[in-house]
Amino acid sequence: MIVAVCEHKNRRTNGRTKAGNVRYRCVDCGKSWTLSTKTLGGMRIGLDRAAKIISLLCEGMSVRATSRLMGSNTRTVLDLLVIVGERCEKYMLENIQGVFVGDTQIDEIWQFVLAKNATTKQRNMVGGCGDSYCFTAIDRETKLLVAWHMGRRTQQHTEQFIAKLDAATSGHFHISSDGWRSYPSEIKKYLGHRCDHGVMQKIYGRNTYEDQRRYSPARIIGSARTPMHGTPYQEQICTSHVERMNGSIRCFCKRMARLTYCFSKKWNNHRAALAMFFCHYNYCRKHRTLKGLTPAMAHGIATHVWTVRELIDNVAVV
Repeated sequence: MIVAVCEHKNRRTNGRTKAGNVRYRCVDCGKSWTLSTKTLGGMRIGLDRAAKIISLLCEGMSVRATSRLMGSNTRTVLDLLVIVGERCEKYMLENIQGVFVGDTQIDEIWQFVLAKNATTKQRNMVGGCGDSYCFTAIDRETKLLVAWHMGRRTQQHTEQFIAKLDAATSGHFHISSDGWRSYPSEIKKYLGHRCDHGVMQKIYGRNTYEDQRRYSPARIIGSARTPMHGTPYQEQICTSHVERMNGSIRCFCKRMARLTYCFSKKWNNHRAALAMFFCHYNYCRKHRTLKGLTPAMAHGIATHVWTVRELIDNVAVV
């Protein structure tokens, strides 16, 4: 967005700033100005550089690695992440509402912020730290991430997640979940009149020493499908697709990777990173099983594959 500072129309480009923004100059009166920085909340790094930084972060690059490759300060990268992430969360809440879904799967994925729960209790740490859970809901056919919520694995946060899912969807649909005890009551409370709910319960064997050493769960030896509400089809109860989504979250959101130093140190940074990744996943990332379409295109809420530059422009409030 060019902000004109004079009434003359005879203007030309006049180089660039150190941040890469195009500088303009009026030939008649000599006044100079640059591109508006409102799109990035006043940050003067330039939209092209911002788009490259966000692309790297959404492809699984860490903050410090992105800082080294782009020649930007880590504080700049984090500030950009928070600004765009918060806008992405707001954009998805406002624009993914009342969409029709046929078969939805929900799950929650664990990660810690600053330290794990045991450490926070031992050291009397308070505030936004400890174990966090990201609740996700995806449509089985289009792979659209319909709703998400970051919080604790409690009844309260489960209720907030299901309330978001209720606002994001419309019509009667099938929903599959794991065995988390808070799901049945909250789904019945918010979605009971328009969904069929089934639970996929996995059965694990004994946790061996090798499992503990590899930081992985025990081997799955079986599973049970249990109808919970309505009339769900037994063979339709499945959580494989949303669990595959968990794998993508671990791969492409660096702070969700296990056994690294890249875990989040602040709650708000973690939430913003998840929001930015989910928006990028829905609108910018082509899905191989959708033959080159993005989940948003497959669901009919977007007409083309967004570039990262478009994502910045569309979620910005200027």
